Amino acid sequence: MVYQASSTRYAEMKYNRSGKSGLKLPAISLGLWHNFGGLDIHENGRAMLLRSFDLGITHFDLANNYGPPPGSAEEMFGKVLKSDLGAYRDEMIISTKAGYHMWEGPYGEWGSKKYLISSLDQSLKRMGLDYVDIFYSHRPDPNTPFEETMAALDQIVRQGKALYVGLSNYTAEQTREAVTILKGLGTPLLIHQPSYSMLNRWIESGLQDVLDEFGVGSIAFCPLAQGLLTNKYVSGVPSDSRAGGKSQFLNTKDITEEKLNQIIQLNELAASRGQSLAQMSLAWVLRGGRVTSALIGASRVSQIEENVAALKNLEFAPEELEQIEKILK
Repeated sequence: MVYQASSTRYAEMKYNRSGKSGLKLPAISLGLWHNFGGLDIHENGRAMLLRSFDLGITHFDLANNYGPPPGSAEEMFGKVLKSDLGAYRDEMIISTKAGYHMWEGPYGEWGSKKYLISSLDQSLKRMGLDYVDIFYSHRPDPNTPFEETMAALDQIVRQGKALYVGLSNYTAEQTREAVTILKGLGTPLLIHQPSYSMLNRWIESGLQDVLDEFGVGSIAFCPLAQGLLTNKYVSGVPSDSRAGGKSQFLNTKDITEEKLNQIIQLNELAASRGQSLAQMSLAWVLRGGRVTSALIGASRVSQIEENVAALKNLEFAPEELEQIEKILK
């Protein structure tokens, strides 16, 4: 059956301008970090992508090494573009990144011009694209001058392989340096992608101020703290959860009694707002307009539907914010 996008896909989604640029992003974006690789079920991934687009999610975030195996998420996304979403390419923001290990040898990771440009060429082939909308330096390279890494981003834009550039995992000081270099080259920084959630607030200690100062947008990854800020852990650690499995990013030692108590209290507050814990957590990340978009992951369509429904209630009463601070303290 030929896919036809919903005629109401833009009716409910909220779109926010990324910093001082002309680009708007959906308040909820979909990341393909997990569950879209070669070891996952293609039809489930396809269903999540199509439902996301029908709900107004126009931004799909990838990286060269997403899978597993590395590269397979981009391949999967390319297949869905070819079979279903290609006709809507100009309605979509597609991003990818390079910085972490991708292939063997001295040119397969970090921030050299050699690696970044080679990696993007590979990503474009895997997805069947002429260009991506946003290309990120996925992490700062301590052994490559920032001038070289930023020059590579500038060159990529000038070659027409990306429309905008971004950074991910850069500190406030590193971001300030990178923004200054890019501004001098004539390719402004569009966006920064940091980890950010109620349980991980490092960007409030300087990075957000730098982004505001230079008019740079932000998109928060792991806004649900790898699933901790969902009702999945309210009653403990399920054996089929990420923490209960073999994930290298979250395991049982990360879930202390104190953290579980916080999750339970936050869940009760969310219920009083008529939201799930996940919905309130996304609304909290988006509060005040300092974050352009919250980047969600998903393993099934229902999770995407639940997360998008968070946009129905983005406002917090002062006493609710005070209560959250008290719980997190």
